[in-house]
Amino acid sequence: MERRLTIISPVFNEEAVIGAFYRELKECLIELEPAYKTRILFVLDRCTDGTLDILKGIAQRDPSVSCMVMSSRFGHQMCLLAGIDYADGDVYVMMDSDLQHPPRVIKEMLKAYEEGCDVVYSIRKSSNDQGVLRKACGKLFYWLMDRLSGGVIQENTADFRLITEKVARVFRHQIRERNMFMRGLVSWVGFRQRGLEYVAAPRYAGSTKYSFGRMMKLAVDALISFSSFPLKISLFAGTILSLAGFLYALLTAFQYLFHMQLPSGWATLVILITIFSGVQLLCLGMVGTYVGAIYFEVKGRPHYIVDETINFPVSNVEASRF
Repeated sequence: MERRLTIISPVFNEEAVIGAFYRELKECLIELEPAYKTRILFVLDRCTDGTLDILKGIAQRDPSVSCMVMSSRFGHQMCLLAGIDYADGDVYVMMDSDLQHPPRVIKEMLKAYEEGCDVVYSIRKSSNDQGVLRKACGKLFYWLMDRLSGGVIQENTADFRLITEKVARVFRHQIRERNMFMRGLVSWVGFRQRGLEYVAAPRYAGSTKYSFGRMMKLAVDALISFSSFPLKISLFAGTILSLAGFLYALLTAFQYLFHMQLPSGWATLVILITIFSGVQLLCLGMVGTYVGAIYFEVKGRPHYIVDETINFPVSNVEASRF
């Protein structure tokens, strides 16, 4: 029986590489016929270069290519969610369009799917174009997530994965978070999962669109989504400092009663105020981060807004109303 496979690929300003990515991906998909009827869905995160024009030309020549254009820049994770919402198929593969997620791995993912897996995630073995700071930050992030979230995500997993329609339905109808960390959520939903290792190729062209600031935001969103440990740190710090203050008060009283002298006031006062104020602000910042996440959830704004669709069946567009 022929099964339907849809490739979901978020795109942002990739005019230098998108043509090469399409050609390499298409070669791999042709090899899957006739076992799989394949489609490619490009989700454009409001590109400011010529990427959209290139993809319009590709979609005009290839009816199996569809495009969604966001009305603004909603981010990589929301583009993945939009792709899940609008795609139609039996199995989906999410991958970036910069050729660092090698299309040849799709065949291995499908083999695991045919053996009964609902989720096949990828584990990046190495990446030659990552700097020392970026690698160190990545290791620290996964170390923290492993200890604070109970091992919900494996180190070096990427947003290159296969999910079945059963898993996609969970994201369409049950998991609708605003600050979404897809890697963690895909692991959290369970089902039968398997990991595949791959070697990330150097970037074909262009530069990464994940700046250090965006990586930090993703890390904070991930931590907030899967752990309340920072709030417990606030409680712990408050308890320790309160105890220290109480002990210092006892020491001061002891010095006054038995030695008839008080410690020098200005230096002690400045030090204590600085320490306590810093800890209070830190704790307030932690609480504020969680309150801010709740605030964005309860506002109920749409996760994304679609400006334009290309080569989409009308039924798909009408069915995907969230």
